[in-house]
Amino acid sequence: MKIRLVIALLLGSMGVMPAVAAERPLLIAHRGASADRPEHTLMAYKLAIEQGADVIEPDLVSTKDGHLVARHENEISSTTNVADHPEFATRRTTKLIDGQKMEGWFTEDFTLAELKTLRAKERLPQLRPANAAFDGQESIPTLDEILALVKTEEARLGRRVGLYPETKHPSYFRGIGLPLEEPLLAALAKAGYREKSDPVFIQSFEVGNLQAIRPRTRLRLIQLMAPEQGPPDKPGETYAAMATPAGLKAIARYADGIGVERAMVIPRGEGDKLAAPTSLVADAHTAGLQVHVWTFRPENYFLPTEFRSGADLRARGDEAGEIRVFLAAGIDGLFSDSVTEAVKAIGPRPKAAPHP
Repeated sequence: MKIRLVIALLLGSMGVMPAVAAERPLLIAHRGASADRPEHTLMAYKLAIEQGADVIEPDLVSTKDGHLVARHENEISSTTNVADHPEFATRRTTKLIDGQKMEGWFTEDFTLAELKTLRAKERLPQLRPANAAFDGQESIPTLDEILALVKTEEARLGRRVGLYPETKHPSYFRGIGLPLEEPLLAALAKAGYREKSDPVFIQSFEVGNLQAIRPRTRLRLIQLMAPEQGPPDKPGETYAAMATPAGLKAIARYADGIGVERAMVIPRGEGDKLAAPTSLVADAHTAGLQVHVWTFRPENYFLPTEFRSGADLRARGDEAGEIRVFLAAGIDGLFSDSVTEAVKAIGPRPKAAPHP
C-alpha cells in the first residue's frame, strides 16, 4: 500500500489525480496461468486458480457440431499439433475472419471428437520455452469441462471461482450457423450462473452481440476495446470514439464495464517508458462502468523499459511493478498471464466464508 501511495503522489505531481478503485481489483487469469503453462488448457486454468486468481478467462469458439471449446482463435495451427496429423492435411484452408485473411486449420471444420484427437501446445515457445515441456499433455478443453473444473476447485478450495468468457468472432460464427451466445448462456445457466452477483463476466470486441444478449441475462457484460481499431461488426466506428465520455455513456446502456488494452489507460512515452495516464478510468467511472485492463505479462518483451530486467527479452522483469502503476490510476481489474506477479501487486485474496 505504501508503494501504491507513492505512485499516486507521483501521478498527482504530474497533474493527474488517480481514481482509486473502491474494492480490491479483480484478478483475471488471462487464458489461465499462461506464463507457466500452455494457454487455454485445463492445467493452465487449474494452476491459475491455485495461485489465487479470482476468475479464469476462456476464449470460446465453436466446433463443426456446435460445441464450445477454448482457443484464443478458431485458427489452431499455433496452439495444437494439427499440422502433424496427415488425416487433416486437406482441411488446411484460407478464410476471411473479421476482414482479415487467415490461413490454417479452423475449429469450425472439425467435430469435437476430431478436435479431441489433437494435443495442445505452447503458442509462444520462443519466449516461453519452459512451457513447451508441457506440449502434448492435454487436449483442447470444452466449456463444459472448464465449468466442471471450476466446480471441483470450488469444492476443494472452499471458495468461489469466477469465469470471464470471451465470445470470439461472434458475427462470423453466427453467419456460418454456429452462434456462440445461446450455448454459452445455456451452459452458464445450467451451472447456476444467472445473476449479476455471480462471478461471471461475458466479454466481446463486438457490440451487437452484447446488445443482443443484454435483455437475456443479468450476468455482467464487458465491452472490449483496443487502440487504433474498431468493433468488427460496426464498420466505420472506432474504439477511440467509444472511449470518449459520450461513447462510454452509450456503452453503459448495455454493458457493465470495459476491457481495454493497457495503453488506453497509460500509454508508452519516450524510451518506451510509461507516460502519464489518460482520463479513461475517470471517464468510465463517471459513466458507471468498471475498467479492466489487458494484458500484463512478465517477460521483458512485453514490459515498459523501467520494469525490464536485463537485455534478454525472454527474461522476466517486474510485472508487479508495472501493475502497481495501473492500480494507482484506479483500475477495477486486470488480466495477467502471471497470477503470482499480479498477487504481488494487489495482495492475496481476502478470506471469505466457505463456498457451499
